[in-house]
Amino acid sequence: MLTLDVKEAINSAFKKAFSYQPESLELVNPEPQFGDFALACHPFAKNLKLSPQEIASRLAANLISKSIVKTEAVAGYLNITIEAGRLGQEVLSEVIDKDKHFGVAKSKKEKILLEYSSPNTNKPLHLGHIRNNVLGMALARLLEARGAEVVKTQIINDRGIHIMKSLVAYQKLGNNETPESTGEKGDHFVGRFYVLFNEETMIDDAKEALCKWEAGDKDIKALWQTMNCWVYDGFKETYKSLGSKFDKDYYENATYLLGKKIISAGLKKGVFYKEADNSIWVDLTDIGLDKKVLQRSDGTSVYITQDLGLAVSRQKEWKFSRAIYVVGHEQEYHFRVLFAILKRLGYKWAEKLHHLSYGLVFLPEGKMKSREGKVVDADDVIAEVKNLALAEVKKRFPELPNIEAHERSKAIGLGALKFFLLRVTPTQAIHFNPKEAIAFEGSTGPYVQYAHARIASILKEETPLPPKKIDFSKLASPEDKNILLKILSYPKVASQAANSYSPNLICDYLVSLSQAFNTFYHKHQVLRAPDEETKHARLLLIKAVQIVLRNGLGLLGIDAPERM
Repeated sequence: MLTLDVKEAINSAFKKAFSYQPESLELVNPEPQFGDFALACHPFAKNLKLSPQEIASRLAANLISKSIVKTEAVAGYLNITIEAGRLGQEVLSEVIDKDKHFGVAKSKKEKILLEYSSPNTNKPLHLGHIRNNVLGMALARLLEARGAEVVKTQIINDRGIHIMKSLVAYQKLGNNETPESTGEKGDHFVGRFYVLFNEETMIDDAKEALCKWEAGDKDIKALWQTMNCWVYDGFKETYKSLGSKFDKDYYENATYLLGKKIISAGLKKGVFYKEADNSIWVDLTDIGLDKKVLQRSDGTSVYITQDLGLAVSRQKEWKFSRAIYVVGHEQEYHFRVLFAILKRLGYKWAEKLHHLSYGLVFLPEGKMKSREGKVVDADDVIAEVKNLALAEVKKRFPELPNIEAHERSKAIGLGALKFFLLRVTPTQAIHFNPKEAIAFEGSTGPYVQYAHARIASILKEETPLPPKKIDFSKLASPEDKNILLKILSYPKVASQAANSYSPNLICDYLVSLSQAFNTFYHKHQVLRAPDEETKHARLLLIKAVQIVLRNGLGLLGIDAPERM
C-alpha cells in the first residue's frame, strides 16, 4: 500500500541520516500546496537533539523512492509529493478490487456484547430511542467491519410501577378495546393509557396491581402479558423501519432477581456491609462515589442489583471480551457505580465494560417528556421525514410515478434522520430539526446521497475501463489528487470511528468526500473530457468515490440511492 511504502522510505531516511528508528510515524494530508503527505518532525527533536526544521531538512535530503517526486522541509514538517500516476494507480486499483470490502480491516477477532434500545413496555419508542438505536446499530457495523463478532442485545423494562400505570388505566378506561378494534399500532394503544393514567385517583390501584403481579396473581399476569405483546408487535414495526436488529432480548421480569446471590456472596466476602435495619450497602467513597444501597431492609432488590446479575450472567453466557452499554448520559453515575462494584467483586472483565453515553434530544419546547404527552413518538418522526422527503422528490420530479416517489422518499427520509442524529459526537445534545435534516445542501445525509446518485447517473452513460487499461497520469489536477488522498484515508477514518465509538467521524468524512467530488465535477468534464484516456481515468475516479460513499453510508445504516 502506498502509505506503507512512504513510511518505509521515511524510516530508511531516518536510519541513513541519524542512525535512528522512530517508534511510529504519523502521516497527515496537508493543504494541496504543501504536497500529498506531511510528517511533523517536532516529536523527534528531543531524542535527536536537533530542531524540527533541521530534522525535516535532513530527511528530505535522504528520502529516496520511485513514487516520490518532491520533498520539502517547511516549518518543521517534511512535505512529500507523490507521482500522480502512482497515486492514482495505487488508490483506485485497491478500491475497485475490494469494492464492498474496501475499508474493512479484519483485525484481531474478539466478541463484543452491545446493549442498546432497552425500552419500557408502557409506551411507544420516541425520538430519543431513535438516536439510541441508530447509534447502537452504527457502532455494531463499525466494530464488525474491524472483524469483531458483535452480540446485539436489549433489556426490555417490562415490570414495575410505570408498567402497572398503563395496565390500571386500561382496566378502568379500556372498555375491552384492543389495537385491532381501534386500528391503532399496539405500542401507541398501550401508550395512550399511560398518558390517561391519573396520579391522584389511580396510584393506589397501580401499587396494588404491582403487589399482585409480584405475588403471581393470574388475572393481573394475564393482562400484563397481553398488553406487553401488543407493545412488542408495535416495537417490531418501528425496529424494522430503523433497521434495528437484536441477537437476544432480555426481559426485566426474568432478570430482576439475578443479583441477589451476588449481593449475598459480596456480603460474606466483606465487599458489602449490612446496616442495623438489615439493608445491604457498598461504600465507594474512597473512589469519589457515594455509599449505595444494594438491597432494601425488606429484602427487595434495587435497580442496580438487577444490572449486577445481568452483567455476570451475560458474561457466563457469551464470554465477551468487552461490553458496551449505549445509554443516555443521565445514567453516567449509575454505570460508574455498577462497574466499580463489579471490580470490587473481583471480576477482571469489568475493566472492559464501557458506557457509551449520549446526549438528550431537544425539541423547540425543550427536553422530551412522556407523561404529559409531549414526547415525539418515533413513528411520527419517521413519517414526518418521509413526507418531507416525498415533497422534495415530487417538487424535483413531478412526473415521477407515485410508487417510485415513495421508494425514494423512504431512502432519503430515513437517511436524513439517521445522518442528523449521527453527525455529532454521541455526548452532544441534539436540537432536532426535520427540515434541516432533510436539506439537500450542507452537512446532511441527502447531500451525501445526492453525490452518490449524481455519480450513478454519469456511470449509467458510460462504464470506465478496468484499472489495468487506465492512464493514471491523467489524474494530476489538484482536484484529482484531493479526491485520491481522501479515498486513501477512508480505512483509517473507519478504524478511528470504531476504536473511539464515534460514527460522527464517518459522517464528517462522507461530507468532505462529497464536497471534494462536487468541486471536481464543477471544474472538470467527465463524459466530455478532452480525450478518451482522460475520460476513462475520470470515470474510474468517480466510480471509486461512489464505492466509498456507498460503503460509508452502509456503516451508518443508510441507503445509497442511485436516483434522488
